[in-house]
Amino acid sequence: MSTVGPHAGEPPLGTDEDGVVWRRMHPVTPALKGWKVLVAAVAVVSYQAGDNLREAYDTFRDGWLVLVGAVAAVAVVGFVYSAIAWRMTRFAVTEESVHLRTGVLFRQQRRARLDRLQAVDVVQPLLARLLGLAELRLEVAGGAGSAVSLAFLRESDAQALRAELLALAAGLRRPSAAAVDPGAAPHATSDTAREAAPDAAMDALPGAPASVPGASAPLGPVGEAPEQQVYELPLGRLVAATVRSGATVWLVLVAAGAVTLAATARDVAAAFVLVPAFLGAAGFAWSRVNQGASFRAAISPDGIRLRHGLTESRAQTVPPGRVQAIRLRQGPFWRGPDWWRVEMNVAGYGQGSDQQQDSVLHPVATRQEALTALWLVLPDLGVDDPVSLIAAAMSGTGRDGGFTPAPRSARWVDPVGWRRRGVRVTGRALVTRSGRFFRVVDVVPHERTQSLGLAQGPVQRRLRLASFVVHSTPGPVGPRVEHLDAAVAAALLDEQAERARTARAHALPEQWMRPITPRGEPS
Repeated sequence: MSTVGPHAGEPPLGTDEDGVVWRRMHPVTPALKGWKVLVAAVAVVSYQAGDNLREAYDTFRDGWLVLVGAVAAVAVVGFVYSAIAWRMTRFAVTEESVHLRTGVLFRQQRRARLDRLQAVDVVQPLLARLLGLAELRLEVAGGAGSAVSLAFLRESDAQALRAELLALAAGLRRPSAAAVDPGAAPHATSDTAREAAPDAAMDALPGAPASVPGASAPLGPVGEAPEQQVYELPLGRLVAATVRSGATVWLVLVAAGAVTLAATARDVAAAFVLVPAFLGAAGFAWSRVNQGASFRAAISPDGIRLRHGLTESRAQTVPPGRVQAIRLRQGPFWRGPDWWRVEMNVAGYGQGSDQQQDSVLHPVATRQEALTALWLVLPDLGVDDPVSLIAAAMSGTGRDGGFTPAPRSARWVDPVGWRRRGVRVTGRALVTRSGRFFRVVDVVPHERTQSLGLAQGPVQRRLRLASFVVHSTPGPVGPRVEHLDAAVAAALLDEQAERARTARAHALPEQWMRPITPRGEPS
């Protein structure tokens, strides 16, 4: 088993019997992780003391040294444990997988296959960014907890390792020692293969990289692949969109309720009952601004690159073909400026706590930018006029744009939004629309369909209606068309199952830069 990435991480710890070179994370890692224990201890003490500030003051007025000593002891234990965990943690990269060994009392070894790689993120919390460190996070197709985190590496090492992992996942291979020409330039083969791919992708915005002749050439040291920026979110629009969101309305209602409650009870303290709700709404608004700041997207041979974040910087790379479904969503307060939020399902992203920021393709897009974000994932919808199709999906009703709508009998179960419900099948994807006040458009490429189903409640059964369900990977997109005619929904189920099978047979290979043989298999 050969290894790769000799430039990444700390000096090697040694080589095992399989020839795998193991490395540790950066030595500052224990400090970056140990302080979380101290923060948790302070938070617990503050929470317990917050219930009765007077009693807490009387308790700790004379014993503050004991309190400080206890917190310091907890901090020492946290830092010591983090140091031991750092010494026991090591990682290795081979041409097929990333291996990670962790655990102090209970040892664990994880293996992330590169041919199942769904996304690679470089995450920099504020403190890590100040120290020039970064976390490399690998999302693979699997269940909950399938992600592999390498925290923390030098930022330059994390960037270089990301480029190398994406190249290996694309199908590029490192030569054996006997095949290397000592006089050859170290970047000749890898750079040629990496730079050949963007041409087709850049010409039509963006297009997944096609198979490149010679793309399976031996892999030397890999530099950052070229990219082309396609859109960027202005901070002013992000702030304005946050102000026009439901969180702001909730803040206003909570503030009005607090004032009314205090005036009614003639006691200012009564308004503090609504403080948790106020803080929750304010936290939601801040998270939207914090996560969406400096948001920009680019296309490269590696796939879609997304960068964003204010206090925590994230650089996401989603390889070609990894997006399972796309959703365009618009609330009633965004109707005037015609802004849309674009989200996606990526296998692995839907399992973690960071789903809300990992699964965003554009936080606040104009209509044209929303179309561009869609073309990033699916540049060909398989229709002659895709712009008109998506326009009908965004704001049309009934049979606009060739959609199959819900029948008139659906008004008995959905009197407000039944005219907006509809589905259209194109040569490349299934497009659904719904929502009169909160408009939603879902697009699922045929080859990314996981499974299909029909749902029918007792009232629907009596009205001869049924709901058509497309099962995708976990994430914000849950494609579903409510209240179709039952016969139409049943026929659509059979037709879509056949389209999904056919599309998967011609889908891009997992290793997208490997040339395709006449039989359609990677060489």
